[in-house]
Amino acid sequence: MLLATHDGLYDVSKKQAVKVGPANDLMGFSAAMDQGVFYASGHPGQDFSLPGPLGLIKTRDGGKTWEQLSRQGESDFHALTTTKSGIVAFDGTLRTSTDGITWKTIAVGFIPAVLAGNPYSDTVLATTREGVQRSTDGGATWALEKSSPIIQFAAFASAKEAVGVASDGNVHFSADGGTTWKRTGKISGVVQALAATEGAEGKPWIWAATSTGLVVSTDGGATFRPSDAD
Repeated sequence: MLLATHDGLYDVSKKQAVKVGPANDLMGFSAAMDQGVFYASGHPGQDFSLPGPLGLIKTRDGGKTWEQLSRQGESDFHALTTTKSGIVAFDGTLRTSTDGITWKTIAVGFIPAVLAGNPYSDTVLATTREGVQRSTDGGATWALEKSSPIIQFAAFASAKEAVGVASDGNVHFSADGGTTWKRTGKISGVVQALAATEGAEGKPWIWAATSTGLVVSTDGGATFRPSDAD
């Protein structure tokens, strides 16, 4: 499991988180369907020679090395995700791409803090001040889920299971791709990044980078502990 931060990419699957690759400021990050393939955007670190902003970059070796795909020097995709159909990203304009090179502009009336998707589904969630905007066609059309919580961060653990964290640290879980939600617990500290993987049914594993360190939950967000704890 990889977690993208302002200080680079970290492998959080081991007891002690390990930095992977260059220390880029990764504003957007998303996994592809193939093993070890990820997309990212943001700003280059001091040891990275690509122009800034990064546009869309891609790794095929789990974050050790990166290649340029498109919009270098043009786009800082603060929100970025992959779907079954391609890529959805936001750099002040919502854009979709089937190949990461050519882009289509999507007119929307919201500004997403985070875009969350899964490479095995065309459902995308956008966290906004009004609630969760939801797309079921890879980002082409959107609808506000009026009963959704106001969450700042969101991540898919599987094609159906999603987790979200509000600005106050409250954790929410959805078993139906973001249609309905239930509160499960709370994270202490200011959350800066979120990732999730499938666990026991209804209890995904959740990692969060916070102002006090990296924490993990193995019970769907009911409880959290430091990721390096026994």
